[in-house]
Amino acid sequence: MRATLCIALLSLAACTGGGTMTPSGGGGGSQVQTIDVNLTLNPSSQTPAGSAGGYSPAVTNVAVGTMLRFVNSDGFAHTATAIPGATTFPAGSPYSSSAQTQSGSSISQNWSSGSLAPGASSQTLLVDKPGTYLFGCFYHYGGPMRAEIIAR
Repeated sequence: MRATLCIALLSLAACTGGGTMTPSGGGGGSQVQTIDVNLTLNPSSQTPAGSAGGYSPAVTNVAVGTMLRFVNSDGFAHTATAIPGATTFPAGSPYSSSAQTQSGSSISQNWSSGSLAPGASSQTLLVDKPGTYLFGCFYHYGGPMRAEIIAR
């Protein structure tokens, strides 16, 4: 019975488009999808917006209504910070020092996880509108530490 349940859960997780889904504390059946933040373990890849890396998955596909959280599994600080209005990754870092401070509560606004120490998690962000949202790391943008979220 346990093996069947584990196989069913693993199969369901494989259909999410990446990340880890866990029930949130709120009502309404919302899910929290976790994006891994690790420049060392998440290698660079090509995405529709350009070269990405440092986050897993590099392209996160989510439904509107999903909650997102970033978890730093690396040994040093990172951010996950929005690049508002961009359709491709800018050549140079688009960030000011304000990226080091946590801000925002929904994916369609200008948001940042703030500086995430090793092992830390960000605030949860509501995926409130469909679209493609680009983000990156204040410290390692040129790494390239950047990725995208596609909300449908």
